[in-house]
Amino acid sequence: MATIEPTPATGAAGEVYRAFWRWHFYAGLLVLPVLMLLALTGGLYLFKDELTAIIHRPLVVVADGPATTPVATWIANAELTSGGKVRRLVVPARGDRSVQLEVDTDEGPRTAYVDPHTGQALGVTAHGGLMGLVKRLHSLDIAGPIANLLVEVVAGWTIVLVATGVFLWWPRGQGGGVVTVRSRPARRLFWRDLHAVTGAFAGLVIVFLAATGMPWSAFWGKEVRQITTQAGWGRPKPPVAEGHHAGAPAPSAPAPSAPAEGVPWALQTHAAPVSMAHHASLDVDTIVAKARAAGLTRGFTLTLPKGHGGTWTAAYMPDKVEATRAVYLDGGDGRVLADLGYRDFGPAAKVIEWGIAVHQGQEFGLANKLVMLAGCIAVWLLGVSAVVMWWKRRPKDRLAAPVPPARPGAYLGLLAVVLPLAVLYPLVGATLAAALILDLVLRRLPPAPRLGA
Repeated sequence: MATIEPTPATGAAGEVYRAFWRWHFYAGLLVLPVLMLLALTGGLYLFKDELTAIIHRPLVVVADGPATTPVATWIANAELTSGGKVRRLVVPARGDRSVQLEVDTDEGPRTAYVDPHTGQALGVTAHGGLMGLVKRLHSLDIAGPIANLLVEVVAGWTIVLVATGVFLWWPRGQGGGVVTVRSRPARRLFWRDLHAVTGAFAGLVIVFLAATGMPWSAFWGKEVRQITTQAGWGRPKPPVAEGHHAGAPAPSAPAPSAPAEGVPWALQTHAAPVSMAHHASLDVDTIVAKARAAGLTRGFTLTLPKGHGGTWTAAYMPDKVEATRAVYLDGGDGRVLADLGYRDFGPAAKVIEWGIAVHQGQEFGLANKLVMLAGCIAVWLLGVSAVVMWWKRRPKDRLAAPVPPARPGAYLGLLAVVLPLAVLYPLVGATLAAALILDLVLRRLPPAPRLGA
C-alpha cells in the first residue's frame, strides 16, 4: 500500500512515527463514521430541553396559572389517551410546562403530555419524542443491545485516535500547522493544518467526552457499577424496610435487574426498598404530597411501584449534580424508606456522576454546553478534513494507508499508549489486540496489486 505523505524522520524515530501514523489512519477509518454520528446526536442532545420546547411546543408549553388538577387526573387522562399504563411521570419545575408521563402500551413505550392546570391530555409521542430518538441513536440502543457495545469500542478507539494524533502533531521543529492553519482550502496543506490544529485544541475535550460516555456502555458501565459497589466506592447499599408492626420481619430487597431510568446513574440498579404494605395503599396525590414534604418542592421524576402498595421513587436530578436526591416512599403509609443523594455516593460514583453531568452540559450552565458542543463540532471538522486530506492525495485504485514499519519493535511506543486502555477497558483491549495481530499479519503480505491491473 502506498503512503500518503513522507515521514518526517528516518531510522528508529521514523519507524516509530510510521507505526503511530498507521494506527492513527486505521483507527480513523474504523471509528470516524460512528464517532461523527455520536457527535451529531450528542451535540443536539445537549440542548434537549430547548429543542423539545420548540419541536413539540403544542405538547410541552402550556399557559401558566395558579390552578392545578390532581395527579391522579394526569395519570387517568394520559392512560385514556394513550391506551397504556403509566409507569413514570415528570412533575414540571416550571408552571408553563406540561407533565410528561411515560406510558407502556402494546406498541411499546410512549410519552404522554398533560396540562397540569387543566388536566387535559395534549397528545402522545414516541418515547421521549424526537429527542428520545436522538438519545437512542446516540447510544446506538436503537439497533439493539449488541450495537450498544460498539459505543464502548468507539470511545476507546477515540482515545487511541487522540493519543496517536498528538504524537503525530508534535512540532519536531516545524513552524506551521502547529497552532495556525496555512495555505487556502484548495490546497491539501490547508486541510492537513486544519486537522492537526483542531485536534490539538480539542483533543482533551474529545477524550473527556469519550471517557465520560463509558458509564452508559453495556459492558464497562455494568461491570464498573458492580465492582465499585462491592468495594464500597459506588452506590450506597440498598436499605431494608422495617416492618409496620413490632417484631415483623423485614424482607430482603429484590435483586436489581435491568438499569432503571429516572434516577441517577449510581442508583440505576439500586433495588427500591421493599414496602411492608399488604392491605393498604396510598393514592398518588398523597405520595406526591409526601415527596414535597420531604423537600422535593421543584420538578422531580416519580416512578410508580410495580405492585399494589409497593415502593414509590421520587428523584430530583437538577443540573448541579451535588443536589441530586432519590427518595423512596413506602406505598402503605408514605414513610421515607431511604433518602439518598450525592453525599451518600462512594468516591467512584461521585466522580462518574460528576463526569456524566459535565458530559451532558449541565454542571456549569451554558458555558458547559458550549464547550461540549465545541468538542462535537471538532469531531466533525476532524472527520471532514481527514477525508478531504486523503481524497486529495490518494493514489488511483489504492487505499493509500501508511506503509507499515519494517521492524516490529517500532510498535513498542504504540503499546505504551494502548496497553493502559486495554487494561482499563477490557472490551476495547480485545479489539486492540485483534487489530495489532491483524496489522502484524498484514506487514508480512506483499503489496496489493492495483485494481484492474
